[in-house]
Amino acid sequence: MQLLVRALTGVLAAGVLAGASTPGVESAGASRRGTNMQAQERIDWKPCPQDPSAECGTLRLPVDWARPSAEQFDLAVARRKAAEPGRRVGVLLVNPGGPGESGVNFAVGRATSYISADIQERFDIIGFDPRGVGGSSPVKCSTKLLAQRPSPYPRNQAEFDQLAEYNRTLREDCRRHSGPVFDHADTLSVVRDMDAIRRTLGEKKINYFGHSYGTLMGEQYAEQYGDRIRSMALTANIDHSLGTREFLVSSAATAEDSFRQFVQWCDRTSSCALHGRDVTAVWDNLLARADRGEIRDPKSPDQILTAHAIALAAFAEFYGPDRDELATHLAALDAQTPREPQEPQQPQARTSQGTGPETTAEPFHAVFCQDWRFRPKNYPEFARLTEAELRAAPHMRGTPRVHAAVAGCVGLPNDVNNPQHRLRITDAPKILMLHSLHDPANNYAWATNVHRQTRGTTVLVPYEGAGHSVYGRSDCTRDAVDDYLTELKIPSAGSRCAPAAED
Repeated sequence: MQLLVRALTGVLAAGVLAGASTPGVESAGASRRGTNMQAQERIDWKPCPQDPSAECGTLRLPVDWARPSAEQFDLAVARRKAAEPGRRVGVLLVNPGGPGESGVNFAVGRATSYISADIQERFDIIGFDPRGVGGSSPVKCSTKLLAQRPSPYPRNQAEFDQLAEYNRTLREDCRRHSGPVFDHADTLSVVRDMDAIRRTLGEKKINYFGHSYGTLMGEQYAEQYGDRIRSMALTANIDHSLGTREFLVSSAATAEDSFRQFVQWCDRTSSCALHGRDVTAVWDNLLARADRGEIRDPKSPDQILTAHAIALAAFAEFYGPDRDELATHLAALDAQTPREPQEPQQPQARTSQGTGPETTAEPFHAVFCQDWRFRPKNYPEFARLTEAELRAAPHMRGTPRVHAAVAGCVGLPNDVNNPQHRLRITDAPKILMLHSLHDPANNYAWATNVHRQTRGTTVLVPYEGAGHSVYGRSDCTRDAVDDYLTELKIPSAGSRCAPAAED
């Protein structure tokens, strides 16, 4: 799959209380001592309900590694044993990204189709749900309160204050429904959980494959436990040293780049539903019509589509990229018979309908706002950030997903568990990085910046095509990862993977 599932609804999730808890970056020795104190001795493996050919279990771990004798939680883990035990290399921990995606579901349900047969034959594939996600004490929030979320695009100080107050209210609601894990859902805590898995499995060293947000777990594991890594492959890399403006602007720029790639593809591809037309003009006119309330959802004709909703849907299609599907969708929207326009409205808080569940799993901001110190202080600052986004992405109108992520941290405490910093990897072996030049979500510059910070440790192989997922894009990308994981074969300096034919 695209390791990172393209459903984008999870980005508008809970806020976070980042208070007196785990410090941002401890020494490796301190974190190792904490891990060794409390890691459970064994996992009671049983056939997974979803697929008995895989094994599932839980690992009892401290909520706060700084207080290992206090509250504990159960970390959900899954395993697919090496298909050829006589050729077994070791364990391969995997994380598909997010934050908020289930590593258990990936290992049980998607690994067999995504990961090559050679890797499945030679490694025990270990998936885990990071704390706060899936089966690992998931962060839950009131469904009714989530439905009342205000717009992430405040127009003045009063609306900015409303957003901040909502985020604080939601934080307290999510803490109440989720328990103590909510305050310790940061990636640095996950890294300690990963080392507890290693110890419990009796492995001196692990192999790791991480995608997108899973690369942050890998990077920070390498900081803390570099000498406990045999191999580590990271795709669609996260740069955890960015400030708020850099993060937003670089995210907007790469979304805009993916839009340009779509336009160029449509110009040269006769099967594109918009081929032969000025695609940029069609797009801009479509968003302008949406601003006037003239575009309706084809699946729900009574519902008006906003320009933001159209841009977000296009952004999701860039992940594949699924350009044929996007072009067909845009052509259908553009061809709609004009109806009486409705008065354009600022997106308002949603209202809860029916008698749905009391709570909804919403881990995104519980993780994100503990990993990043993104806290715009007031409306003028937030407006300047939004204006910078728009300059970087005039057609995509900024970066719809990341903008919402940052907006979800407005009004929360400045102290975070795992603040940004430059990577400091000292003991790790060579780490393989792959990244698409035209990734719609994670700017290629993020990978080059991480590589600069860790030049003696990392090897970066660019994929010269598009899309967010990298491993399965071509034989070149797949072979680079497989040869490295199995034989520790490092690509030569300057290695690159050409774009696939569909790019």
